[in-house]
Amino acid sequence: MAKKVAIVTDSNSGITQEMAKELGVYVLPMPFMIDGNDYYEDINLTQEQFYDMLLNDCVISTSQPSPDDVMKLWDKLLKEYDEIVHIPMSSGLSGSFQTARMLAEDYEDKVYVVNNQRISVTMKQSVLDALNLANEGKSAKEIYRILEDDKFNSSIYIMVDTLKYLSRGGRLTPAAAMIGQLLKIKPVLQIQGEKLDAFAKVRTIGQAKTTMLNQTIKDIVERYKCSDDGSGVKIFVVYSHSDENALPFLEEVKERFPKAEVFLDRLSLSVSCHIGPGALAIAITKNM
Repeated sequence: MAKKVAIVTDSNSGITQEMAKELGVYVLPMPFMIDGNDYYEDINLTQEQFYDMLLNDCVISTSQPSPDDVMKLWDKLLKEYDEIVHIPMSSGLSGSFQTARMLAEDYEDKVYVVNNQRISVTMKQSVLDALNLANEGKSAKEIYRILEDDKFNSSIYIMVDTLKYLSRGGRLTPAAAMIGQLLKIKPVLQIQGEKLDAFAKVRTIGQAKTTMLNQTIKDIVERYKCSDDGSGVKIFVVYSHSDENALPFLEEVKERFPKAEVFLDRLSLSVSCHIGPGALAIAITKNM
């Protein structure tokens, strides 16, 4: 008889509490410190409230779920489930994985913590993949191995609209940010597993879209060994705060990749906190 497996993640995945209930997964809310006050994503902090505070120059920092909150959820779930697959954000972007992996050592092979190097929409896809595998009767250990083997079959490219938030977070010096703003540079960043890194510098949204589309084609063909019509992959057009630029880009992506599954989504707040509003991104995951 197949074991009953619970799928756990955190709100870095972009999965809301309401969505989690519909799917049958469990989401730990990410903590934010805003002007010295504690907030929890989707508990007492909505997307709208977050962006209002971000745009009003509130001091915002991110944290990770406390060990106590993680263990309380695991202990509660293990009364109903036999095993748990826990999917935190990439170990290169947060300490959440290291904390969870350490805590899992006390759970005698009942909790498997996945480090498949993902965040935001690609992390959400990992949760959906894990849920499908659990529904097929796979054990927690099998799901863990499949997800970790799949870790590099995803990419994210993000056009940043303003350098202000990268500077504030220490990822750019104030002088570099000022020069970049004067030259109207819009950096395109990439998330490939371990970290958020520079990818290209452009000056217009049109150039950013072209850069991201060209790299998407390259990844699909060269890295994922799929067809350039998009068959075999899922593509996400993602934005922070406003979907104004995302909606026309969504249509461009659908036209360019007629065989791909294409979705519109928001960047998780933990990413938006560091890059600010107005960001436009494309993410790709290879189908299992």
